[in-house]
Amino acid sequence: MIHKVERGESSPTAALLGRLAGALSLSVSTLVARAEAGGRRLLRSDEQPVWTDPATGYRRRHVSPVVDMPLEIVEVELPPGAEVPYGAAAFTFLRQLVWVLEGALTFVEGETVHRLRQGDCLALGPPADCCFRNETDRPCRYAVVLTKGR
Repeated sequence: MIHKVERGESSPTAALLGRLAGALSLSVSTLVARAEAGGRRLLRSDEQPVWTDPATGYRRRHVSPVVDMPLEIVEVELPPGAEVPYGAAAFTFLRQLVWVLEGALTFVEGETVHRLRQGDCLALGPPADCCFRNETDRPCRYAVVLTKGR
């Protein structure tokens, strides 16, 4: 599958990007942003890399410039009824906050289910298999703030 993605014959799913990023000790947003932009301190809105999962319509926009800084900001839009799972390996080297900007998000972290509404902010715990779910009939928009290290 990686070979097909490299040749442009297939678009990776969120799950595949999560596994690749975990294997490279990168966040998904860094992996996507490094492929599409980088090195500039100012990243204008219309230049921010956007990636859409072909399987779910999940859309990620890398808001922060890709510079030598331990912080990243990603905006995500999760369509109604969509769910995106990530294995624990995708979170091994990261600390994350999830801040719901619009709508509602169900975030499953291992065995714990968090139901987040607009304005809620959740600090993720130790690495665990996770799933982002939009169980509503409206899009959910949220920000993920990441730092490297545990």
